Amino acid sequence: MARMHTRRKGQSSSKRPSTLQVPEWMDKDAAWIEEKVVELAKAGNTPSMIGLILRDQYGIPLVKVITGKRINQIIKEHDLQRRVPEDLRNMIAKALKIRRHLEEHGKKDFVSKRGLQLVESKIHRLSKYYRKKQVLPADWKYSPDKAAVLLR
Repeated sequence: MARMHTRRKGQSSSKRPSTLQVPEWMDKDAAWIEEKVVELAKAGNTPSMIGLILRDQYGIPLVKVITGKRINQIIKEHDLQRRVPEDLRNMIAKALKIRRHLEEHGKKDFVSKRGLQLVESKIHRLSKYYRKKQVLPADWKYSPDKAAVLLR
């Protein structure tokens, strides 16, 4: 499937495990994994980073298969979730980076201006979705002036 604002295909990435069963070589139990997820979340890692750390350092293919819960659910149970979801936060950080670039490099960088428009339109669509799903408050609104405060 093609990307939203370009005609290019998506980039290749790692694949999920083919079977959704606990591997027989797994020596970690669900309580240990849940404890490790909470520990990594308290250290300031995002849910996707936690998944990568568990996969690469501890050999845990999928948390949901072993614990029965997703990483976000475990973080939510222990009240460690952030105010803004991770994907929306990443888009806001990208918009801030483009804004800083435009302030530095001026008026004639039309490619970056267009990129900023595309990123901010994605932010508005994503925030509308999260407001509808009640992940964000109904009165939450993205503004470029207050975006740096949202990332803290």
